[in-house]
Amino acid sequence: MSDTATTPRRIMPGGSDRPLTEAYDTALLDLDGVVYAGPDAIEYAVESLDTARAAGMRLAYVTNNASRPPRVVAEHLTELGVPADEADVINSAQAAARVVAEKVPAGAKVLVVGGAGLEEALAERGLVAVRSLADGPAAVVQGYDPSVGWQHLAEASYAVQQGLPWVASNTDLTVPTARGIAPGNGTLVAAVRAATGVEPEVAGKPLPPMHRETVLRTGAVRPLVVGDRLDTDIEGAFNGGVDSLLVFTGVTTPAQLLAAPVEHRPTYLASDLRGLLRAQPEVTAAGDGGFGCGGWVAVAEDGVLRLEGEGEDRYDGLRALCAAAWTALDTDGEPADGRKALADLGL
Repeated sequence: MSDTATTPRRIMPGGSDRPLTEAYDTALLDLDGVVYAGPDAIEYAVESLDTARAAGMRLAYVTNNASRPPRVVAEHLTELGVPADEADVINSAQAAARVVAEKVPAGAKVLVVGGAGLEEALAERGLVAVRSLADGPAAVVQGYDPSVGWQHLAEASYAVQQGLPWVASNTDLTVPTARGIAPGNGTLVAAVRAATGVEPEVAGKPLPPMHRETVLRTGAVRPLVVGDRLDTDIEGAFNGGVDSLLVFTGVTTPAQLLAAPVEHRPTYLASDLRGLLRAQPEVTAAGDGGFGCGGWVAVAEDGVLRLEGEGEDRYDGLRALCAAAWTALDTDGEPADGRKALADLGL
């Protein structure tokens, strides 16, 4: 890996002269938008993960989606052609349950707003899931599940108003599905927040409880976070002090990447999970304030990004644009306009 891969204040994407499967011992992979979208595997995901596993990289699946227990997620992955055991899956429900367990007595009842994933995570910690304030819960835990409706949100609001500790598995505003982008747990949490004026303690990415849970369960020594979201996956890696790979198979667009603040800047980027199997090219200073990568040179002038040259890989052009855009943003405090440069790359 190059020195840029460990620079705290990232001004350009990092490079690696080895495939990422060799540079890191464990891939901490997000699921929604990275491995699958709804019931279907994302293109190239199955083959890429099979090759990464054969190369000796451990694969762990880390998701903010708290709706399904790890064994159900592992079964789904296996059905898609990605062999996985229950222990390979870490979700925000597990992180949230650990946080709750640190707040309440052993064996306490916990009001659940969510699905089976939360119920099983609480049981793992010796806590009892209940669905009504009348059952005498000692805390409230909330996570995404398609079944959550008004009555569940109201019950949580009543409990929070009474002063019970409130832990949210995550606050992702959206979740990718096979049909498109749908409201996520953050949208549902916002309803309870609006009703109560209370802020929950959040366990999932990008916050430390999720990173702690992941490291405890995987024993990763040189982990690489792989995700599609800047505000959860990449920021979570930043907060945990580890490297990251952004793939463009989920919610993040190249335009959003160019405008990313420091905590949202990935170490590496790739179109999809095939990026795990490859070395990552270096971005270099090209003179006159420009940055080069793979035959492309990018520069920011008067608030506009300009791209010159002609490389074989358009993502090399994006890497160069990131360096120019991030440098300009850090210097000027305003994102440079990259619309024409991205259009020239077909991105």
